[in-house]
Formats: sequence, C-alpha cells, structure tokens
Amino acid sequence: MQHPDSHHGPRRDHGPDRESGVRFRHPFRPARLIAGFAALTAALLYAGDAADAWHTPWFAAFPVVFGGLFLAGATAWVHYRIRRRSAQSASTENMDAPASTSGSQAIR
Repeated sequence: MQHPDSHHGPRRDHGPDRESGVRFRHPFRPARLIAGFAALTAALLYAGDAADAWHTPWFAAFPVVFGGLFLAGATAWVHYRIRRRSAQSASTENMDAPASTSGSQAIR
C-alpha cells in the first residue's frame, strides 16, 4: 500500500524553523498572504453589499485589489532581497577564488 502523499513526489523540507525547530512542507510566502488578504477583503465588501449590510460602490474593488497587489509585489521584492542576502552570507563560494581562468574550463 502506498503512502497517501506518494503521488506528489519526494517531500522537500525547507529547513527547520528558527525558534521551534519545526519543519514545514512549504516555505512562507508573505506576498501571497497579502494578495490573498486583498482579494478576500474585496470579496467581503461585495458580500456585505449583497446581504444589504452596507452599500459598496461598484469601483471599490479596484483600489483594494490593485493596492493589495502593489503591496504584495513590494513584499515579494523585499522578501527576495532578504533571502538572497542571507544565502550569500551563508555561502563560502563568493569568498573563494575562482577554480581556474585558463585551460579547458575557460569560457570562450
């Protein structure tokens, strides 16, 4: 009998959590959280309007969704820069000299 998750391929853990040592299946993506929150906010605005709890103008979704997408893009950029900087500081490759600049390994 196969494991229920065996059809998804090998499980890739993305390292232990810094505080608790817990391993997660997927990495944390803060930009996706913000984009989802913006879409959920727009949906809740129109759901309240449909339930006659309040009146939401037709154009209200544009600033909510586009503002959320802008914040998600900025968050993704900041998160990328943080991950890249921590990866570079953890790597020793950027401190060592290149393997060879002559011979068969030279770029032509």
